[in-house]
Amino acid sequence: MKHQLSLKNFVLCMTLALASIIFTGQSVLAQVNIVTSVTDYAAIAKEIGGDRVEVTSLAKGYQDPHFVDAKPIFITRLNKADMLIYNGLDLEIGWLPILITGARNSDIASPSAIGHYNASVSIKDFLDVHTTPIDRSMGDIHPGGNPHFMLNPGNGIPVARGIAARLIRIDPENAAFYEDNFKNFVSALKLKISEWETELAPFKGTEVVTYHKLWSYFLDWAGFKNAGTIEPKPGIPPSPSHTADLMRNMERDNVRLIMAANYYPTKTASIIARKTGATFLSLPVMIEGRDGIDSYIELFDALVGEITSALKNTKSSNQNAAEFNGG
Repeated sequence: MKHQLSLKNFVLCMTLALASIIFTGQSVLAQVNIVTSVTDYAAIAKEIGGDRVEVTSLAKGYQDPHFVDAKPIFITRLNKADMLIYNGLDLEIGWLPILITGARNSDIASPSAIGHYNASVSIKDFLDVHTTPIDRSMGDIHPGGNPHFMLNPGNGIPVARGIAARLIRIDPENAAFYEDNFKNFVSALKLKISEWETELAPFKGTEVVTYHKLWSYFLDWAGFKNAGTIEPKPGIPPSPSHTADLMRNMERDNVRLIMAANYYPTKTASIIARKTGATFLSLPVMIEGRDGIDSYIELFDALVGEITSALKNTKSSNQNAAEFNGG
């Protein structure tokens, strides 16, 4: 009987020891708990941090990042975070500051905290910067510049560098691991940027109408021109008179492409497209904004692929119409 009890105790001890080893191993592999405001930064942090980090995004990729419900569970997540990564330039001004205050986490509480990373500080050149006084009648204006800088893939490089540098400060023992992953990310991204620019090159100078002025960085990078916005002012719904003026201008200038983030309403854009003969694309603008887009590279693969495909079809249609009329 004593032998049986001893054997049972031995088995129990071994089981507990094994569980302890497994648990300890998991805790070693997940050293840094990262919370991001949006999915772009979560995906990049995962690529750099690998199995040394656990990453959670507060907003979903299909949500408008200006307007996210400040859920109580977000405060819990931020309270436990070793690092917070957010966009900055007031993109999250309506919901993130109150969560940071409620979390009471000194590691992320202020810009001087080691775990507080504002991605916009890594960007040198902002677009749509306002140098004159602004007021509420001008709509949803960001005085420091357009906050959607991640829609230029080149900006993914300094942001990734900033994330890697901050991870190295927080977890210096894994510095070489983070540095290698950062270099791999940049190498792959630079290769893809070259490919995307080659695909876009035949369409430089294309005039595009957008729903909201969030495409500035993408249009600038692609060499496209902004021919107007469906919103008369940022965040202001389109009026019938503005829509009519926009359609007249599109027909006059032969604008054949309308682009909108897929979290914006599609009704007005669809009507404008139908009446002007333009193509309307409702596109993901963040990682996980659509099924199958789980990385920064996959996001731009989708954007460049869909936009160039639409422009090729438009060009082909115009050529066929010209040949028909000429005949």
